Amino acid sequence: MMEGITTGFAAVLDPMTICWVFVGVFVGYVVGAIPGMGKGVTVAVSIPLTFYMTPIIAISFLVGIAKGSTAGSAVSAILLNVPGEASSAPTALDGFPLSQQGKSQKALKMGLYASVIGDLVSTVALILLAPPLASFALLISPIEMAAILLFSLTFIAGLAGGSLERGLIAGMFGLLVATVGAEPETAIERFTYGFLELYDGLAIVPVAIGMLATSEMVAQIAQSYGRRKNHAAVPVAKTADDKRVTKDDWRRSGPSIARGTVIGIGIGILPGLGASIASFLSYGAAKRASKTPEKFGQGAIEGVAASESADNAVVPASFVPLFALGIPGSVIAAVLIGAFVIHGVTPGPMMFVRQPELVYGIYAAMILASFALLTIGSVGQRFFSWVVTLPMKFIAPTVVYFCALGAYLEGGGIFDVSIMIIFGVIGFFAKKYDYSFVTFLIGFVVGPAFELALRQSIALTNGDPRALVEHPIAIVFLLLTLLAVWRFAAFQKKQRREKGTPS
Repeated sequence: MMEGITTGFAAVLDPMTICWVFVGVFVGYVVGAIPGMGKGVTVAVSIPLTFYMTPIIAISFLVGIAKGSTAGSAVSAILLNVPGEASSAPTALDGFPLSQQGKSQKALKMGLYASVIGDLVSTVALILLAPPLASFALLISPIEMAAILLFSLTFIAGLAGGSLERGLIAGMFGLLVATVGAEPETAIERFTYGFLELYDGLAIVPVAIGMLATSEMVAQIAQSYGRRKNHAAVPVAKTADDKRVTKDDWRRSGPSIARGTVIGIGIGILPGLGASIASFLSYGAAKRASKTPEKFGQGAIEGVAASESADNAVVPASFVPLFALGIPGSVIAAVLIGAFVIHGVTPGPMMFVRQPELVYGIYAAMILASFALLTIGSVGQRFFSWVVTLPMKFIAPTVVYFCALGAYLEGGGIFDVSIMIIFGVIGFFAKKYDYSFVTFLIGFVVGPAFELALRQSIALTNGDPRALVEHPIAIVFLLLTLLAVWRFAAFQKKQRREKGTPS
């Protein structure tokens, strides 16, 4: 492994690659600070910019954006009480009170340091865990893969939204949209309606841009005016300690960072759970472990550390199932599949066999991006603080322009721009009525692989369920799927009962 990592660093330590990693982190950090944008949107819009890059530079650039935007989302959460992403909501619980106490620089620095630590440790975990999981994955037949994909989809749907039913509906709708085009075995056309452009199915870039970016811009425009009026000036620090992270801050936040990093890695490895769950779990665990839980929500620095370490640990960890099994562990991993495919790379265990230099190059680029995140975050915090105050009337048109440009450059021209607009409308109403576009997107990405594995499984077993006896791993995952659905349904029923009970 060390030889592979050395080779990877040799490929990444090229001036052009280093430059694009830093550019990616910078762009991601700035855009992540803009409320409502986030890494999924930014990476989706940036994929067309990588068409003429080499695979290692392109993926390094996009990974830099993902890491930068994850950390940058804390800026608006701390300064404006408006999380850049949902996963930064726990950061705002203590970050904004700290800002109102004149300790915004302290909160921003702790958020940055916790982000870098969680990100770097999680990257090391990816390097250590992905290869053995990939070796194991090579022994998995289509029957096991179909069971794993089914379990993954059900798990996502049950946790991504506020309702099990709506989460499942969104995930199933993603699977339905994934069937557009020629059937994989017989080449029979499905849902093409005479459009030749639909024969190969819907491209992930215009669909992702529409669901994430276009719909978000419409929602942000509708909310921007009233929200911006409520922004108050950030109070000035009164003492030197209010501007820096002290030894006492590290003493209180150290255990929260360690705990949050472990939680983030665990949540990231499980496909589809997402950074929001990790950050809230970490924040809750830090509050329970604290000797002064009453300070949480009033400006506890360890609350910021807990949330940001877990949030940023999810991104590299979510690449573990992507590299080892070809299953996207998060929205960003799902969007990155489009970039992999564009550059002739198929995520999954065969990457380690066919393109080991690229895999280790990506590892090296991710480590480099962690240090770039620390450098850019430390130098440019004042600038990032200014970016979040830009009026939405400047931000929205620019983002929509790049959305249309990205969809157009995907290869389908105006047709893909139309697809982007259609899914932008769908995404807007999905957001309005709490239908998770996260589960839709994961379902859309997993759909083709699940369909192919299912068709192959039926052929291998001749449609006889008794053949599953020879595949214990598949049986385990099918039972886990049933258990997950039952537990999620029971949890939802309990929540409804509690809400209906008079207090």
